[in-house]
Amino acid sequence: MADAKNSKSKKNSIVAQAEAKANKMVNDREKAKAKDKKSGAKKPNGIVKYFKDLKSEIKKVTWPSWKKVVNNTFVVLVGMCASAVVVYAFDTALTALLNLATKA
Repeated sequence: MADAKNSKSKKNSIVAQAEAKANKMVNDREKAKAKDKKSGAKKPNGIVKYFKDLKSEIKKVTWPSWKKVVNNTFVVLVGMCASAVVVYAFDTALTALLNLATKA
């Protein structure tokens, strides 16, 4: 019986400690909010913050040289043209096969 009482008192003390910590955290948050209101410190607008962050990130980008941009553009255009020729060839071949199959 004494063990059960001891166990309950331990649980109660743990719960009380947890509640005290939670209350302290809430009080600290409320104090911080009140301090911010008193100091008049404004948080930056979401849009303004976004563009400030964007500007700092753009500065970190390593931009390619103009020669690389032109070269990569040329490679993409050649690849697109090659793909177009392959699709055209398949389309023409399948159309011819379909025409042969429908005439027979």
